[in-house]
Amino acid sequence: MRDQAPKRPAAPAGARARTWTGPSAAYRRRLSRYRTRRLLELHLLAMAVTAVVAVSALLVSYREVVLSADGLRSQAAPAVQDVAATRLALLRADWEANRVRAKLNGVPGAGETYQSQLSAADQSLSRLAERTRDDLGTINGLLDSYGNSITLGALHYHDDRPMQDQKFSEAGSLLTRAEVGLVPRLDKLQDRQMNRAERLATMGTVGYTGWVVAELALLMLALTLLSALWVLRDRCGRDYNPWLLGALALTVALAVVPLLATTATQRHLDNARGKLTEITTVAEQTKRATNVRNTDARTKLDIAQNAVSKKSQEVRKELSAREWPNSVYYGALGGGILVVLLPAVGIGRRLNADYWRAR
Repeated sequence: MRDQAPKRPAAPAGARARTWTGPSAAYRRRLSRYRTRRLLELHLLAMAVTAVVAVSALLVSYREVVLSADGLRSQAAPAVQDVAATRLALLRADWEANRVRAKLNGVPGAGETYQSQLSAADQSLSRLAERTRDDLGTINGLLDSYGNSITLGALHYHDDRPMQDQKFSEAGSLLTRAEVGLVPRLDKLQDRQMNRAERLATMGTVGYTGWVVAELALLMLALTLLSALWVLRDRCGRDYNPWLLGALALTVALAVVPLLATTATQRHLDNARGKLTEITTVAEQTKRATNVRNTDARTKLDIAQNAVSKKSQEVRKELSAREWPNSVYYGALGGGILVVLLPAVGIGRRLNADYWRAR
């Protein structure tokens, strides 16, 4: 009969053999100089500080992006479009009025096209006044004077050539006089509005710094949560702490979801800024076309106005109001509150049960 090896005694019920090697052993030795209570209190303090810093930086940074998108959509972008539309409508009105002067002289009541363009310019300027803090009183006064001069020259003095020439000369001076004419003033106004739109559409150094702080703080919070879970498992025999696990999941969500939403919003802002630049370029490249012998002048003005209209629709589409940016913000706010509270509850319950109550 073959000899049998002696059986080893069974391990006590509930006992678990743990073998710590590599980084786990090194981390365990590093924390060995702290008592468990002190270690948990340090983790609780670190989680509270990093959570508050991370959530504050995240909410402020994301809110700035949302407000920039709202400002660009509701004010800056429409202002750029209105200035360009006003400028082109004035150039078109001037060309049509000179056409009346050259080809329809002696025909009273002609020139409805230039009148409609003047009306369009006035409407665009009225909308612009609601979207900008710039004083448009001078431009409005010049527009009224220009409209009065061009109307007198085209209609009232249609049979008086010297007076008609004088009125058209006045209108031309009001329209294009260097520095003080309507078109130069509109160009300056357009530059200011475009600079404002670019500031809103561009994330500056402060914005990038806020996101870096938020993401680094969330990373530190996640590492601290993992360390706290490790300590509870190693020192207290607790494999899972649902409070800390929930906080860890929320931390990951806060680090990913708002950042993705910001990236998508910033992409729309960049696209809108590019299209606004195209609008200003079209408006600046369209020269004053009052030479009625130039058969391409009206075509160029038509193309420019259609291009501005099309690009404006594309800008509105890029900046169309969406509910999800605000939903992400309020979701981040709620998640941030939970990220602050859950670790406090998870660690606080363990400290109160094992240490604080026993004092």
